[in-house]
Amino acid sequence: MAKFINPFTDVGFKKIFGQEVSKDLLIDFLNDLLVDEKSITDITFLDKEVLPEYMGDRGVIYDIYCTTENGEQFIVEMQNRQQVNFRERALYYLSHAVSRQGEKGADWRFGLKAVYGVFFMNFRLEDMPHKLRTDIVLSDRDTHEQFSDKLRFIFIELPSFRKEEEECVTDFERWIYVLKNMETLNRMPFKARKSVFEKLEKIVDIASLSKEERMKYDESIKVYRDSLVTMEFAEQKGRAEGLAEGMAKGKAEERRIIAGQLKRMGMSFDAIREVTGLSDSEIDKL
Repeated sequence: MAKFINPFTDVGFKKIFGQEVSKDLLIDFLNDLLVDEKSITDITFLDKEVLPEYMGDRGVIYDIYCTTENGEQFIVEMQNRQQVNFRERALYYLSHAVSRQGEKGADWRFGLKAVYGVFFMNFRLEDMPHKLRTDIVLSDRDTHEQFSDKLRFIFIELPSFRKEEEECVTDFERWIYVLKNMETLNRMPFKARKSVFEKLEKIVDIASLSKEERMKYDESIKVYRDSLVTMEFAEQKGRAEGLAEGMAKGKAEERRIIAGQLKRMGMSFDAIREVTGLSDSEIDKL
């Protein structure tokens, strides 16, 4: 039986990073994520459901939505499977957060605060190099100089992280190691190096959950495991269909080769058609 909660579940992820009592964990992670860039001292959790601005507008729901003491906003999500238009969805979320900063009245002069999207992905992002961290910023295409620091996407591809405990060099890597391996750990590593992991150990210990929390967590685990089974089935079905398609293509190619050989031998179209099953137009192209 697992000692620590699974952070890939909705309940588990929000217990670690989405509670007021443990917001110092999120602050620490964000500072390690943006080390030498920012030093966040406090955050305020915002309502995850942003109310529609007008009738028909889509409400947006995030896993975690917070703002720093400087007014910068962070949207933090955990995604366990690829979604249609995943990158466009991330762009929509962050753009929505930027646009809502607009103030009515003539005095507002587009004084925007930065919006960051941090997307944990428990899958590999298609059509992009497979690496742990992908930072997307607004920059000049030729010079690569930053155009604006008000919009930034950070995608964390967890399957690309393969380091063992002793190989972790930075605090960011230690966070990723703990999150990726938490459900299988018997002890919380790195406590001697950083006190935040000692607090994390208390937060994620399954034995410390209340009865109500345990019921919610067990339901969250069920949803997570059902999702894994569904994904595995889809992948197996896709592989089977791909194999069948490949075999069918192979047989079709084989029939064309045979038909070409028979055609060069002078056999009639009727005979070739009888042997290979190809149509006259297909035989004529050979």
